[in-house]
Amino acid sequence: MDKSSLGGVLLAVGGILAGLLIEGGNLRQILQPTAAMIVFGGTIGAVMLQFPLPVVLNAVRRLKSVFVAPKSNPESTVQRLVTYAQKARREGIVSLDADLAEIDDPFLKKSLMLAVDGTEPDELRKIMELELNNQAEYEEQVPQVFESAGGFAPTIGIIGAVLGLIQVMQHLDKIDEVGRGIAVAFVATIYGVGSANLLYLPVSGKLKLRIREEQITREMTLEGVASILEGMNPRMLETKLHGFLIDAEKPADQEIEKEPVA
Repeated sequence: MDKSSLGGVLLAVGGILAGLLIEGGNLRQILQPTAAMIVFGGTIGAVMLQFPLPVVLNAVRRLKSVFVAPKSNPESTVQRLVTYAQKARREGIVSLDADLAEIDDPFLKKSLMLAVDGTEPDELRKIMELELNNQAEYEEQVPQVFESAGGFAPTIGIIGAVLGLIQVMQHLDKIDEVGRGIAVAFVATIYGVGSANLLYLPVSGKLKLRIREEQITREMTLEGVASILEGMNPRMLETKLHGFLIDAEKPADQEIEKEPVA
């Protein structure tokens, strides 16, 4: 579980609700099914009109990654590549063919398969970089789905508020209910602005970070396999691959004891 995402949602929603209650309000004032239907239904419909259905469904599936920390560990990928480099150095690159069946990562498996088949390093990079670029272009559409929803929701909230005011204006003869009707009408605006700034836009930002982390891991994997094919020393390879990792993921350097100065 991603503590930052979960804590952020609880803090944002809890702060707003606490402020409402402190000011003497109650939850029933903002629980309006009709307003929710207008805002969320309208937003989803607009997003589906802008993006193909497979992209929208993929964005919904990727929503889980906002609250669940990724299982993949870049450091373990580095160690796996170093192990392959050691084996290739001792037994030759063809010996890695026996390890292909145990690899779950499709990108690593395809890269290593091309290397085992005798593909030249430059050609390997060209082939896999093409796949990297195509995959990156497709994945960039995922956060754009939520970013677009964050743009549509406030406007659709205003539409919901206007629709509510139209109904209020038709019953001005009942002046006692006008104030209550206006308050209910503006709930749609709260739903639109709130969902955009507390859900859609933050989710889009977190997905951009997650996707970029995955892209960096794939770039590191490609460079590792190409370097193995070029016969790079395993220790040099490990140092090279650690350059792709952020400081928090790099293994801590061992402290070097300094000899006392005479």
